[in-house]
Amino acid sequence: MKTVNKEKKLCFILNIGPHYRFPVFNAIAENFTCAFYIGNHLKQSIKTFDYKALKGYVATLNNHFVRNFYWQSKSLRLVFKNYDMYFMDGEPYCLSSWIVLLLCRILGKQTVAWTHGWYGREGFVKRLIKRLYYSLYTKLMVYNEYSIKLMEREGFNPDKMYCIANSLDTEKDLKIRSELSPSNIYRNYFKNDCPTIIYCGRIQKWKKLDLVLRCISQFKSEGVIVNAVFLGKDVENVALDKIAENLGIADQIWLYGPCYDEQIIGEMFYNADVCLSPGNVGLTAIHSLTFGCPVLTHDDFKHQGPEFEAIRAGQTGDFFKEGDVADMKAKIAFWIKKDEESRNKTRIKAFDEIDRKWNIYYQLGVIEKVVNDEQ
Repeated sequence: MKTVNKEKKLCFILNIGPHYRFPVFNAIAENFTCAFYIGNHLKQSIKTFDYKALKGYVATLNNHFVRNFYWQSKSLRLVFKNYDMYFMDGEPYCLSSWIVLLLCRILGKQTVAWTHGWYGREGFVKRLIKRLYYSLYTKLMVYNEYSIKLMEREGFNPDKMYCIANSLDTEKDLKIRSELSPSNIYRNYFKNDCPTIIYCGRIQKWKKLDLVLRCISQFKSEGVIVNAVFLGKDVENVALDKIAENLGIADQIWLYGPCYDEQIIGEMFYNADVCLSPGNVGLTAIHSLTFGCPVLTHDDFKHQGPEFEAIRAGQTGDFFKEGDVADMKAKIAFWIKKDEESRNKTRIKAFDEIDRKWNIYYQLGVIEKVVNDEQ
């Protein structure tokens, strides 16, 4: 990566450092003059990276919670340091960030939210709070165009909003992708050449993974054998193995368990027919498309992760009607019936979508634009 901008001094005040974000934060540190101040914990359990391994890391801030609200100690004093722009998570629940924003406005310093923005499910009170909170920022980096359009309807100036998208470890994943080719990984396990569905992520009840098994059972009753592999830890005792056994499809299910080897994950995505995420989809969509696997999830976008926007219906995946198992099964049937030539074309479209937008290089370009645009 070439150096993008070293002139302005950027300060990142973050609620936490999620493990998956280390590559993009490190790339930012290599390309901009910046300092990172990162919160020590959140109420929900999130895997974090080693903060001290991050170039540009300065200090850990203590997050003090009162119910869902929290205060980041020692964050206010950062406003008076020699930084030109302040990047924050854009969380109204962080009470100290409101004060940081007000102080920056008084001192004439620019602020940038790196945020989900609008979901589309906000009630009246939450809309009022969000409208006020985001209006305090100079600029908004929003994860997807869907949220930006919703915010435009709320009266936000489109010229101050930028689509930042999301990414995983782009350089590492692209290297793995370049080495992938069709393999017998599923034939060797299932002892058949039948199509395979993949799911990658934690196994939780709200993700509705039992619906995958019920669809496979229905296919079997029609004489169609479909396999499914689940990469992830069962954190809520969902017991997919017992459900599969009761449905008579235990030999069609591979509960692989948690996997952190990107080479194995890449091979599994590359050779699967479709990635199915019945509950919703987030970074799994980026993971799957990075390795050429189309993604299938529901169409209630206000309850989706921002990464759903990487799915282009009929090209890089599809959407079924939320809660409609018959429609989900029909969409599965569409993707598992593709021949190898069509499957290769899907891989190329998936790669193109990731290379177009859902990568660290794109994000660095957006940040460069945010830093350089005069507002």
